[in-house]
Amino acid sequence: MTKSIMRGALIVLEGCDRSGKTTQSTKLVEALNKLNIPAKKISFPDRSTPIGSIINDYLSRKIELPDRSVHLLFSANRWELESEIRKQIEAGVTLIVDRYSYSGVVFTSAKQCIDFKWCCGPENGLPKPDLVMFLKLSSEEMAKRSGFGDERYENVEFQNKVDKNYDRFTNENFIQINAAQDISTLTNNLLNKVLTTIDFVKNKELDELVFN
Repeated sequence: MTKSIMRGALIVLEGCDRSGKTTQSTKLVEALNKLNIPAKKISFPDRSTPIGSIINDYLSRKIELPDRSVHLLFSANRWELESEIRKQIEAGVTLIVDRYSYSGVVFTSAKQCIDFKWCCGPENGLPKPDLVMFLKLSSEEMAKRSGFGDERYENVEFQNKVDKNYDRFTNENFIQINAAQDISTLTNNLLNKVLTTIDFVKNKELDELVFN
């Protein structure tokens, strides 16, 4: 990394389905760009890639696949973009990521037929987020939101298992945010945390993700 260029931050939004991740990711990028801070959005799964197209067929119930294969496909989808993520960060671009490795681990392990630790393995070595903001939303609020139930994992019982699994990620970079706030208030709260993180990491190296 060229030391004369201050790197961007790797910011991840996590949460159960319909918690507002996509909306807030878009709004954060817009807000940062208005502040003349280079920022781009990435979403996982990235359904535009070869692997992503298979994932899309699976999520929309067009095909069936074994659970371990599905997990490895989701992880491989992140690895497809690994070099591009590093390139953008090192060029000074802040990336706002809608779902990342944490989603992969908690969704697969919520099926309760695959060990949590096994799910973590394929994620090790990916770029480590500088900040993960978990958008917390009750199952009652989740079920009220438009489109809930359209895809494979969108049922309240399963989402409750996913939510519980997220509790296993506790570190200084993983924080919980109340997602039931109105959209603009939530955006402002998230933006303040993002700006603080961008300033904090600008002269630091990008670490690698290691799940213990």
